[in-house]
Amino acid sequence: MSDFKIVERLQKIDEDIQRNQLKYHAKRVLVSKEFTFDAAHHLHHYEGKCKNLHGHTYRVILGLSGYTDERGLMIDFGDIKEIWKQQIEIHLDHRYLNETLPPMNTTAENIVVWIYEKLTEAMLDEEYNGACVEFIRLYETPTSYAEARREWMEIE
Repeated sequence: MSDFKIVERLQKIDEDIQRNQLKYHAKRVLVSKEFTFDAAHHLHHYEGKCKNLHGHTYRVILGLSGYTDERGLMIDFGDIKEIWKQQIEIHLDHRYLNETLPPMNTTAENIVVWIYEKLTEAMLDEEYNGACVEFIRLYETPTSYAEARREWMEIE
């Protein structure tokens, strides 16, 4: 492998790169983070298998957009994980959704809007350079998902 090279010296701030060079641009960017959770639920006023108690391994993708700070970061992925774990996942993972969510039919369409609202509320509590929730995609199965998008949520 002729292209492989071991780094001899790590780049140092204020010597090899200046602080004003850390922020490369002033454009809006989107970052996303993905999580999974396991939960049980059943549907009301529904004729089909889902009227019975059953479970899913849900997969959720959170999409956030905003502007980078002086370091070139819009939001730390660790901060997204913290918000997810402390404010959203506690209501979902290994739970009976009909009991832990607000009164609703626990369809993917209803749950994805609830997640959108919870994440939006959490983002308002902190200052993330104008970051906002762009979309939430909730997979109920590997091939079926519901999505909430900012432009749809802000209209109504």
